[in-house]
Amino acid sequence: MTFSLPLLFIAMVAASALRAQTRAEHEFYMDIPVYADSIQQSLTYPLAWRNYHAGDRAQWQRAAREKIWQLMGPLPPRSADFDMRVEARESRDGYDAMRFSVQLTRWYRVKGYLLVPHGKGRHAAVNLLHDHGAHLFIGKEKMIRPFAEDTAVVNDADRWVDQLYGGQYMGDYLARHGFVVVSLDAPLWGDRGRREGVDRKRYDIIAGNMMMMGRNLCAQMHYDDVLGTDFLASLPQVDSLRIAAVGCSMGAYRAWMLAALSDRVRATASVCWMTTTEAQLTTRYGRRENGGFANCIPGLRNFMDYPDIASLAAPRPMLMISGTRDKLFPVPGVVAAFDIMRGVWADAGHAQALQTMLLDQPHECNLDDQRRVLDFLQQALGTR
Repeated sequence: MTFSLPLLFIAMVAASALRAQTRAEHEFYMDIPVYADSIQQSLTYPLAWRNYHAGDRAQWQRAAREKIWQLMGPLPPRSADFDMRVEARESRDGYDAMRFSVQLTRWYRVKGYLLVPHGKGRHAAVNLLHDHGAHLFIGKEKMIRPFAEDTAVVNDADRWVDQLYGGQYMGDYLARHGFVVVSLDAPLWGDRGRREGVDRKRYDIIAGNMMMMGRNLCAQMHYDDVLGTDFLASLPQVDSLRIAAVGCSMGAYRAWMLAALSDRVRATASVCWMTTTEAQLTTRYGRRENGGFANCIPGLRNFMDYPDIASLAAPRPMLMISGTRDKLFPVPGVVAAFDIMRGVWADAGHAQALQTMLLDQPHECNLDDQRRVLDFLQQALGTR
């Protein structure tokens, strides 16, 4: 095969464009600045309990929580009524499933799945928060088995659950054991995605556009989780004093953030998301942070690190599970974070209420993890 000179030139230009252009001088490497260590040394975390000297624990919790809400910025106005609309129902093994929508704010409705165990009375409940996985086509369907009306969604959800959850829908598992379970889509996942279709590369662009309008997409996700918990507490089938937040990966991050922001959460189970900023944003471990705007509230790291925020839930019961083979979270960062958290629960006089586990597993929520979560919830919420 031969090429004319113009076509050969076009091919050479195209091939060159595929290779990154580099210069001898640079300021960023592996997507962080080369002076990242200097930034890390400047972070003193003045609102961490370990560094807070202004008053008692209650005062610290109020001050820290107020700072988080402040940095989350302006948020959509709450709706006057959740206005739940059930779109479909079906009976499953010992519980009913509903696909519904709810008016979380005045600006938007959000779709979700709700599982309600058979039997009278009010039940303990779980706000089950879905993961990230750089997979946005499904959200709530990662946690609760979707209705069979959309084959593409069902097939995708089945594949995802096989990959990350040991082939078991965690929400259905908890419902079979007597918990009311709700799962809602986070912004950009599932039914809250792009009209043009899923494209992970557009996520940060959308988040940047939101920031130019004075809004933070990560903060909105956490705000929605708080409102979703308020909605769950309003249901007649739910004992509002026995509500838990549960999730894996980004869902785990959302779970302990939710517990930090809402006193409605009486117990928290987080699988595979805890570290320190020092371990997360460094080239030391040969990896880089890929979460982007999914866990980014500007300015927050000037006041608290991740384990400091999670510790705002103390002394309420919390289960933290991490894996020694989890490539997203190097073990030293997990160990350091767990040590910080244990100090807070111990100072609160409830060291036994925090359970931390570092297990021989990768980044997943396998069947054993789900059994551990169930055992924890049954004990923490008194359902045994």
